[in-house]
Amino acid sequence: MLLADVSSQKIKHGHCEKIFEFFSSKTHINLTFAKISFHNEGNNKNVGSSGVVISAKFEIKYLQFLNPDGEVVTKLPTFASDAKKLIPLYEGMVLTRTYDAKAVALQRTGRLGTFASSLGQEAVSVGLASAMKSDDVLVPSFREQGAYIWRGVGMAQMLQYWGGDEFGNQLAPDIEDCPPSIPIGTQGTHGTGIAHAIKLRGEKRAVVCVFGDGATSKGEIYEAMNLAGAWKLPIVFVINNNQWAISVPRDAQSATETLAQKGIGAGIPSLQVDGNDVIAVKYAVEEALNRARKGEGASVIEAVTYRMTDHTTADDATRYREEKEVSAQWKQDPITRLRTYLGNEGAWTKKDEERLTSETRQKVEEAAESYLALPDPDPSSMFDYLYETLPDAYVSQRDDLLGRSKK
Repeated sequence: MLLADVSSQKIKHGHCEKIFEFFSSKTHINLTFAKISFHNEGNNKNVGSSGVVISAKFEIKYLQFLNPDGEVVTKLPTFASDAKKLIPLYEGMVLTRTYDAKAVALQRTGRLGTFASSLGQEAVSVGLASAMKSDDVLVPSFREQGAYIWRGVGMAQMLQYWGGDEFGNQLAPDIEDCPPSIPIGTQGTHGTGIAHAIKLRGEKRAVVCVFGDGATSKGEIYEAMNLAGAWKLPIVFVINNNQWAISVPRDAQSATETLAQKGIGAGIPSLQVDGNDVIAVKYAVEEALNRARKGEGASVIEAVTYRMTDHTTADDATRYREEKEVSAQWKQDPITRLRTYLGNEGAWTKKDEERLTSETRQKVEEAAESYLALPDPDPSSMFDYLYETLPDAYVSQRDDLLGRSKK
């Protein structure tokens, strides 16, 4: 028969037990992810009192380095050994939040289309982007502005996208990242396809595909993970679990104890991390990408966070959740958490905070001014990049839009 034994990580008494340990009947190997090990016991049947044979056991580990009070609960990884090296991560999250606030303000004043804020989730996008190499490929959903900024996409261009201009999809010239995916879950198969191409070409790079908790209920996502597991593709699936799929709460979304365990069904090493701890997100994604580049296959990482605002500017979250729930989540704020740690380590001062606030506001205002100075896009441009040859049905629609109907 086959048996699988995977150790679990638990937080105890202000610290964590050694994480990512793997045990079998013969070996003890430290790994980054909770791998499943099967060993054949031959004729030695492990039969319980009910006569049922246990074929396999699975567990999902949880990773956290900084708790909500900014205290270290697990030995920090090498990149975080010097607190000053974490300052770029903090600055990236602050810039993301400042950009979000400006985008919402532009939308509320009729100068931007519907926008999806990442308020409270900055550690996920900044953390995963900081773990990537420039030649890796980001396949995002629609809330990864922090990742785009980190990877060199201009904020004015991002606003151009949300303003309805097709040229906002061009992103930065030196990266091959995909534009935002508005349909829920469709980017999963895109990411798997790109990862397959990377493997066929023998390239030492990988894909990071991001989606929310709601997308884990879509068929495309499981199909993507299943294929990635079967073909050992170089892709990391990051579940940005913000607890709400628009108005559907996490407990109504799925009966699973974790969303990470959905990767187990695809044979993929899976892990849950504190999505409000940017150190944990960066470390987990970095290790998963290293595995992928070495040809060891896909990984699933569930980043547990919380959506602190409406789903988008077209939503009103007060219709389906209580304000006291949201207020309680501010104690988990990723920016406050890291700022507290940096301050306690003597790496951040009030003067540093004042400087950063001024600089980020200036950068965002300049980006907004650049966006607002752009000429209005030609409405017909929405048809230009759908097909190589536009079908007749769309030709007539384009002509109607331009007032040149041939009827």
